[in-house]
Formats: sequence, structure tokens, C-alpha cells
Amino acid sequence: MKIAGIFNSHDTSFCVFEDGRPLIHAEYERYLRLKEPIADSYKFMKEVVDVDDIDLWVTVSPKENILGDGGRNYIFDEFNKSNKKLSHVIGHHTAHAANAFFSSNIDESLIITIDGGGLEWGVPGDKPTTLGWYYGKDNKIETLEVHSEGGAYDAVAATNLGSLWTKYTADIFELSVGYPHGAQMGTVMAMAAYGDKHRYINEMMEGMYSFKDQFRPTCNKDLYDVAAGLQFFTEKCFKQHVEWGIKLFKDAKGYEPKYLCLAGGTVLNSVCTGKLWDWFDFKDIYIPVTPGDSGMPIGAVQYVWHHLLDNPRIKWEDNFTPYMGQVYTNDRIRSAIDSFKNKVIIKNVTDDDVIKLLLDQNIISVYGDGAESGRRALGNRSIIADPRFKEMKDMINEKVKHRQWFRPFAPSILREEVKNWFDKDIDSPYMQYVINFRKSIQDKIKAVVHDNGTGRLQTVTEKDNKWYYNFLKKWHKESGVPILLNTSFNDREPIVETPEDAIKCFLGTNIDALYFRNINVLIYKEMVDE
Repeated sequence: MKIAGIFNSHDTSFCVFEDGRPLIHAEYERYLRLKEPIADSYKFMKEVVDVDDIDLWVTVSPKENILGDGGRNYIFDEFNKSNKKLSHVIGHHTAHAANAFFSSNIDESLIITIDGGGLEWGVPGDKPTTLGWYYGKDNKIETLEVHSEGGAYDAVAATNLGSLWTKYTADIFELSVGYPHGAQMGTVMAMAAYGDKHRYINEMMEGMYSFKDQFRPTCNKDLYDVAAGLQFFTEKCFKQHVEWGIKLFKDAKGYEPKYLCLAGGTVLNSVCTGKLWDWFDFKDIYIPVTPGDSGMPIGAVQYVWHHLLDNPRIKWEDNFTPYMGQVYTNDRIRSAIDSFKNKVIIKNVTDDDVIKLLLDQNIISVYGDGAESGRRALGNRSIIADPRFKEMKDMINEKVKHRQWFRPFAPSILREEVKNWFDKDIDSPYMQYVINFRKSIQDKIKAVVHDNGTGRLQTVTEKDNKWYYNFLKKWHKESGVPILLNTSFNDREPIVETPEDAIKCFLGTNIDALYFRNINVLIYKEMVDE
């Protein structure tokens, strides 16, 4: 049975599953080349896959926007004109919870969803909710509590963190939260490492929303201190959310949870999620590759397949990949290269040749197989570089990514080496957590160590990405470090999707070379010495 999930909001996306296993997940922003567009997901879907063999259609959009007279019915114009019929409309936080739990290999878990808000069925007055606590076991999910205005949960801890960060990012830091560059909360998170978290925290605790109206920066130091205070406040709330979830779980089941699954856009705050390992003693913490709204069609389909249709759990360690994007054939890649042949120099190379270029401090973009789902490049749509030299960070920020000097880059690391380079030995295949580097090795990889000694690591195994793992092994042998600098293959726009997008981005930046690793072809803007 094929089930399609369609979702229209600021993260318009769709997915198709067959018998509970993912076939494709695609995000419209990658194709439109504008971040966080709102569009007709069904119309978009028809451009990518055959829609005629879908057995069930599900969505997560608010009910009135689909079936009633809501003002956004137009978003589903294509679907409403077709002979298709929505079989299920899943609540916002339920979809998040399903994505978190069913994408894991955990049999029983506390599930927490945290975001800027969404409509959840059964909440009095149909008020948008920003927090949800759930119990997952086998193929079922049970609601423990969802929070809406007027609930019993602590008023400070129940602050809408998603909306708060949006407001602060736009109003205080004057960074775009819409077109063309999407939400830029990551910039504020990076600034927090340079500020005094205690300077404004009392004023913020007294009124986070009113503070932004009263605050007037007099220098850059003020902004860094606000960022640090906002992050500190967020961490306090995060900790309380989990503590409350543990209480709800224990009250309902009589024992404390051993595992935690998280989803919702706010869990992309990887500084918070990294600290969960210090605050709590869970056996494992799981965050899916798409915890934000673009992952909700995945959760909706999983909820229907497992919870509603009562199909048994599928071990995703054997069936799941984070590279759920569209796969482009080698012929398509060669055709794209050929269309730019008057602007590039083409060379047949090996992985060893690319490693030599990295050792010479070249910046290389990599394109291969299906695109990563979610916000983070994991080796198939990545820019990679030598992490040993601090100058590399400055060079990429200034000349490639065109962003602020303080923005950090992720370290991709061989999974078996994590314990030797970080203070925690954890899995982080999707860059879910920011944790501390060991102090003794920080000088060896200066380009990927943030100023507070942390890094948002991507752990790489052969099973995760065979090519990237073997490439890292070769890099480790040649460089002496099991880490590469990894950042998304883009320049302020969404991560590149097609091979044509890749070449255009490459030509528009100061990336030294583009490696189409599937066909072992490297392209340059100009000839380099042999």
C-alpha cells in the first residue's frame, strides 16, 4: 500500500511511503530556490512523482483549511480539483510525535513536541498548542497532555519558545524570518557563545515578550548578551519541559521513562538538546532527521500506517535513510555538466585526488545520491574542508556562505572516534546535538571548534553513508584527524537540489571545486596545476 503525506505551510513538503517504508520525501523550497515557501504541496508533488498509484492521502494542515470555508483553501486547489480524497487529517503535534517515535528504533518512550504552535484536535476552543507530551509503545501513541493557553503547566516554562525566537530574531536582531532567506535563529544561537547570559536574564524572566519592546541596544555587546540570555532562558524552559514529561509519564505508567524522543521546530536548538545528556539519565535520546514542520507529512503517514491501521513497527535501522530526496541519474548529472561545459573545466578523478585537494586547503562541494531531508547537509549536498586551520572557517564564512564571522561549522566525525575528541560518546547522525570537544585536542581542529569549546557533531558510520564513511577513513589516514568541516551546499538560499543547482551555486561562490562523487568527476572554474 502506498500512502502519500502532503503538507502546506511555511515548510511545504510531501512524502510517499510503501508498506510503511519511505520512498521519497521532498521539500518545495529546494525546488523553488526560496526558503520556507507556502504553496500547494499536491501541485508540487505532481511535478516530482506519479500520483496515480497512491492508495491513501493524509495531511496535517488545519481541518478548516482543507474541508471547510477557511481562507487558505486555495492552497489545496489542485487536490480539490482532482478525483483524490483525503483519508485522514492528523493533528499538528500528533504528527510531530509520530515522526519522532516511529522514525526511531525505540520500543517504548516518552515523546515531547515543542514548536511555535499548531492545531491539535481535542484542545478546548481549538487553540493552537506549542507543547505536547506523549507515550509511545510498539505501534501506538498515547497523548499524556497538550498545552494550550490556560493549562495547568507552569506559566514561565510554557512560554511559546518558537514564537519567542521568531520575534526576537526579527525585532531585536533584525534578521529575516521569511523570504528570501528563511528563519535565521541559528545566527542568534551562534551569538550566544559570546555574550553574558546573566546580564538580562532577570528582565527576561519577568516578561520575555515585553522585554523586546523595551530593549534598545547601544553596542554589539548588548546584542550578544541578549542572545546569551535568550538561549539561557530557553534551556531553563527545555529542562522543565522534560521534567514535566517525566512526571506525566510516571503518573500514567508508574515508572520513569528510559528513553526520550523529540520533535518540533524548537528542538533544532541543538545547544539545548546537547545539554539534555547532562541534565538527564536517559539510555538514549532520539531526534529525527526532519524534526520541524517539513517532517510532519512523514509523521502523519507513519501515524496512519502504524497507529490507525495497526501495522507492526518497522525497524528503521534496516529500512530508513536520511537521504530521502529525489535521486538524479548519472545521465542527468552528465547532461547538466555538459550544459555548462563552456564555463567549467572537467576532470575525471578519484576520492584520493579530492583528499589531496583538501590537504592543500581547497574548499570542495560534494554532490551525490539522494538529497538529505531536513535542514542539515550530511555528505550528499555538502561543502567540505580541512578543519585544522582556523583561517578556513573565516574563509568559508566570508567568501562562500557570505555570513557573519562568528557562525560555526559542523564537524563530521567517524563514529568510533567520538570518544577521543568529545566529552560524550553519543550518536548524532543528523547533527542533533552540540557538545563539548575535549580541551586537549581543540587546537588540532580550530575551524570546527566554536569559541565556547563546542561543536554540533555529525557522527558517520558505514551504514549511515558508505561513501562518506570510507572517504573520512582515507582522510583520517592522510591528515591525522578523523574529522572534516561540513556545511550545507548553498549560499543563503536552500540547499542545492538538482545537479544544475549545484553547478550554479558553485559558479556563484568561491568554492574551489565541485565533486560529483557518483561519477567521479570534478569541475573547476579554471585550470589548476597538476
